This record gives sequence, structure tokens and C-alpha cells, in this order.
Amino acid sequence: MTSADLSQCSMHDLFRTEAESQTQVLTDGLLALEREPGSAAQLEACMRAAHSLKGAARIVDIEAAVRLAHGMEDLFVGAQEGRVALNQDSIDLLLRGVDLMRNVAATSETDPQSELGRQTIDGFVAELASVLEAAPAPGGRADEAPPVRPAAPKPLDADPVEREGPDRALRVTVDNLNRLVGLAGETLVGARRLHPFAESMLRLKRLHRETARAIERLAEALPQSSQDASSQDALAEARRHIRECESFLADRLAEIEASDRQSTGVAHRLYDHALACRMQPLADGILGLPRMVRDLARSLDKQASLELDGSATRVDRDILERLEAPLTHLLRNAVDHGLETPAERLAAGKPAEGVVRLEAHHSAGALQIVVSDDGRGIDLARLREVVISRGLANVEVVARLSEAELLEFLFLPGFTLKDAVTEISGRGVGLDAVQDMLKQVRGTIRVSTSPGAGTRFQLQLPLTLSVVRALMADIGGQAYAFPLAHIVRAVKAPRTAIRMLEGRQHFDFDGRQVGLVSAHQVLGLGAQPTGDELSIIVLGDQHDLYGLVVDGFLGGHELVVHPLDPRLGKIRDISAAALTPDGDPVLIADIQDMLRSMEKLAASDRLNKVRGDTAAASQATRRRILVADDSLVVRELQRKLLDHHGYEVDVAVDGMDAWATVRGGAYDLVVTDVDMPRMDGVELVRRIRGDLELKSVPVIILSYKDREEDRLRGLEAGADYYLTKGSFQDDALVNAVVDLIGEAAV
Repeated sequence: MTSADLSQCSMHDLFRTEAESQTQVLTDGLLALEREPGSAAQLEACMRAAHSLKGAARIVDIEAAVRLAHGMEDLFVGAQEGRVALNQDSIDLLLRGVDLMRNVAATSETDPQSELGRQTIDGFVAELASVLEAAPAPGGRADEAPPVRPAAPKPLDADPVEREGPDRALRVTVDNLNRLVGLAGETLVGARRLHPFAESMLRLKRLHRETARAIERLAEALPQSSQDASSQDALAEARRHIRECESFLADRLAEIEASDRQSTGVAHRLYDHALACRMQPLADGILGLPRMVRDLARSLDKQASLELDGSATRVDRDILERLEAPLTHLLRNAVDHGLETPAERLAAGKPAEGVVRLEAHHSAGALQIVVSDDGRGIDLARLREVVISRGLANVEVVARLSEAELLEFLFLPGFTLKDAVTEISGRGVGLDAVQDMLKQVRGTIRVSTSPGAGTRFQLQLPLTLSVVRALMADIGGQAYAFPLAHIVRAVKAPRTAIRMLEGRQHFDFDGRQVGLVSAHQVLGLGAQPTGDELSIIVLGDQHDLYGLVVDGFLGGHELVVHPLDPRLGKIRDISAAALTPDGDPVLIADIQDMLRSMEKLAASDRLNKVRGDTAAASQATRRRILVADDSLVVRELQRKLLDHHGYEVDVAVDGMDAWATVRGGAYDLVVTDVDMPRMDGVELVRRIRGDLELKSVPVIILSYKDREEDRLRGLEAGADYYLTKGSFQDDALVNAVVDLIGEAAV
């Protein structure tokens, strides 16, 4: 900030700025002293910070801050003289003083003399004094205090920034900076528009060469006897014009290519510098995390330290602002769920103090952040039990889940392994909030665990939210962009390479059989890709892969992201929009949303075949039935029964899910249970009959309730059939379906 900028600040603004800086020095120093009680360098830094705060507070006449800083300074001096041993209790006390100082600074301008109340400050200063009074006098039993090691002398060139003076800075609003980055991104895209023009000039140059060769062939084909002087002159003139045109094109093409290289280089540098203005070190967003880890561990009677690696890694300010809450959740989970008590760690042969590690670095054009601990790890057996007990999957399904699939349940809303809710955890909202934030910024998270050795969360985020590197693909004549950060690979495969496994189409990808899904079906575009070769975008992670079949690849581009109008709401499978280098609009795919759509299609056995048009056509002519039942077993039994008879079947887990599904798709029939959570079957029938567009859809109620009053209640609501679930023993359900909508094929 320049001196002109400082002149615009009030004295209390300056004090708040000073307090923010010095209290952070105090916090870092106290945490370091907790690990190294005898560090003279840290004691000196803390004493100087308290002394600076005292002087600043005296200038702005905040007496409470003066007394508070003076009491802390006295305690640090006592520690330097060996009269006070800074143990955990005294460091707790000093950290309380840091918090009080921050509150004093925050409220000082409105009421400088009653910031937190005289009694609060007086009581705290008295506590500091009592610690000093309990200490031995100088020359007494000072040997009981931890030895103070002298600080190493600072080299003359150890602080070049201080010697050269601070960099000049200018205050810029966030909105102006965002507009600058946006314009730089537009320039980056616009600079590439010369490239297609240069390619067209190359094609024109090749056309001229072909014209010249055609003239030569024509001259050779004419008999020499017919070539008089005038024709010879005309031929020579044509050759001269062709050469001049080629020379002119070559010169202009060289100029265009040079201009293209120059403008692209300038645009890249402009964008990089504009983006650098938005970048901040990760440390700016995690200043309070070491203190949080320490305090949380103390409240849980645990010992923990936070190791930071890559705190200088540059992060986009928009992403940095959103990172604090997710990282706080992950670190709190690591301390609360992951780390054992000191007694448990010692019994397991570990140090009493647990280590939580936060790493950050740039890799492959993305920001990688890893949060790990050396604790007990996640109990996978316990996780399986909770999944089953909460009805999220049955025993058979859970037994088949891989470790990665099982760990995904941790991110479900409200999911927790804790038996009781505490002030720290137990409600199951932490990891859900982490994943939600990552989805907002087009990031991903992966978790791995090792029993007895700890848990590791790896976050991958874009370096910036303003520009995305994407693969362009043609789907139904429309261009779609797929962010490269979420693509495993883009490949081409002959149709003959497609194999049928368990009724689904797969292709071989690096020795693995990967299922194929048509992008036309995912996006609801109808027709399937044609041709002898398939263009496939492989999406997912190392555990779950899908091959998304598109019509063709259009190349890779850097696109300036334009958020969709919020009035549109969340559009399924789409995250944002952009403009291509040619100025055409393009939709950017929401990869995580698209993966969920593909998983849903696969789970309900509704995947259309991409092997040939006839198979797709036959799929499109099948009559569609929606089955709603809260029992997984009954739901699957009905689905398989109707699918066996040729119908296309979707499933819903309860009445509310069925109501949302039936409104979003064209169904020929609905089969529903009565007793379901959130909305029962009778209410579902009433809503269908009350909807102008759905009232003609036939409905069959299939229930265990076989009393006459139950049957009348269902029929009066508007059901066409009321069957009991004992009907699975005969063909009553299938006969009712055929009676209402006919055979499976249209």
C-alpha cells in the first residue's frame, strides 16, 4: 500500500491492521514455543510483537490494549530471564490474550474505553500477574525453567526485502480485478482467431499451386503447332501472375503467422500477469488452522500438531476464500475421528503426539491439496455396518463394494460413523459440505485409508475459475466442452471392438472392460452415433470408469467460463457456458453430474446400445414403466419381471421420488406400493390424477395390504388396478400391465 493509501486510513484502521499482523506473529510464536519451550528466537519474536502492540495502542489511546499487551510482554520477558516456564497452561493463557487483543482491535473505534469491559481485561491482566508472582525471583531456582537457547545471529543478507524496502502496492477493488482477468481471458481466446484464418490462407496457397500445375498440364497437352505467339504470351503472363500471387500469399501468410505468434504470446503474458494479481499464497487463507488444530486437540485430551508443506503455493483468491471451511472440516475430522488419544498411540507404538499434515502444490495445471493424518484410519468393517443399518444398501451389495466405493458413503448428507452428536462432530455435515464446495469450483476429492496408519484426502481444484481447458466434442450437431481435468482419456475404437458383458456393452481400455454410454442418451438427444468408428471420452476415476460415446472430437481449447443465468436454476449435466475461438456458444459439461446420470442409467438397466442403429431404434420403441417401492428387493423383483417381458423399467425409492420422476419423463404406466416414506402410494395416485398432463397415465397399486377398505381407498384415489404382492406367484401383474398398455413393443 502506498503512502497515499495510508493517508486515507483512520488511526483505528491502522491499529486494526497492526493488530492483525502482530497477533498472527504471537499465535505462530506461541505454537512454536509449545513445541520448543526453550527457543530464544520465538520468545524474542513474541516479546517484540507484544511491545509493538503496546506502542500502537498507546498512540491511538486504547488503554485496555495497552494494559493487555504490557502484561503479555512482562510474561515473555520473565520467560526470557528464566523466571517463568511456558508450559501448556501458560500458553493457553497467552493465546486467550491474543483472542482478547483481536476483539479489542475489532471494537476499539466504536467504544475505545469499554471494548470488552474493564472487568474482563482487568481479570486477564491479574491472571498474567499471578503467573509472574508464582515464579521464583531472579537468581532463585531459575534452573527449573527450560534452558533458553540464544538465537543465531542474522546474516547481513538474510532479509533482502527489509534492506530494499517494501514493494509498492496499489489498492484495487475485487470487482475491478475480476473484470481485468475476464478481459485478459477474452483476449487470450480472441488471439487464437488468427489461427483459423492462417489455415485458410494455407489452403488458398495450395489451391494456387494446383492451379499452376493445371496450367502447365494444359500447356503440355496443346500441340506445338497450335501455339502461336499470342497464346505463348498469354501463357507466360498467366504463369507470371500465378508466381506473383504465390509470392504475395507467402509474404502475407508469413506476416499473419508472425502476428498470430506475437498476439498469442502477448495475450498469454497479459492473462498470466492478470491472473497473478488474483493469486495469493495459501498461507493467507489458513492462518488460523494451526491454532484450531492445537485447541481442538487440547479440548479432546489429545496431542496434535499441524505440519504445513507448500503454504507459499499460489491460489486464486476466489478459490482461497472457499477453501477455509472445507479445510477446517477435514482437519477437525482428522483430529476428532482420526487421531487416537496419547495412551492409545503409545500402546500402538506411536508417538503420543499425532501429526496432521496439509500439503499443497501445482500439478498438471491444477491445484493439488492433501490433508492426511497418522491416526487409526477408517474402520471399514464399521463403515459397512453403518451403511447396512441405515438402509443405504443391502448386505449382498455392500459385500461386493470395493474400498473406494465404500468410502464414497462418507460424503453422503447426514452420514456419520459417530454414535453420538457432540459439539465437534456427529451430525454428518462436514464431508458433505466439503464435496459441495468442490462441485461448485469444478474440483474433485478422493479418500484413501490404511488401518492403523491414517487417512488421506486428496483435493484437486482448478488454478482459476475464469478459464477452463477443455476437449470439444460434437454431440448431435452441437458442440459441448468437457474440462480436461476430469477426462481420463479420449480414444477412438472400431464398432467391432465392442463386446457384450452381462447384457451391457463394453470395450477394452488398457486391459480393463469399460462400459459404454451414449452421450445422446445422457443428454436426451434421441438418435445414436453412427459410423464404423466410435469416439469415446473416458470419464471417472481409477475405480469406476465410463466410456461416453460422442459423434466426434473437435479439438482442445481454452475457454472463458460464463456462468449460466441463476434464474435457470441447476441444469442437469451442464455447469456453465463459453464461447469458442470462432465466437460460437458452447455448453460446458458438469462431469460429476454426468457421471451420476450414467450410473443411474446403468443401475436401472436403461442403457441404449451404441453398436448399431437398429438396436437403438428397438430400445426407443419399448413401452416405459415406472416402479415405485421403498423395498430394494421388491423393487428389483418387479423391475426384472417386467424387463423380462420386454418393458423398459425405471425405479423410484419412494412416493416423492416417483412424483418427481414421472413429471420429468414420458411413462406409459406407473406401478406403486402404498406404504412408503415422504409420500405414500395413494397420495401419489391422487397427484397423478390431479395433473392435467399426467391424469391419463394408468396406475397399478401393488401392496401387502389386502383388506377391502385398503382396496377401496386405492381405487377411489384413481388407481386402475389394486393387486397384492402375492400376485408375484402368478401372472396377475403382467396380465394387468398388458391389459392397460399392451405388449412391450409399440
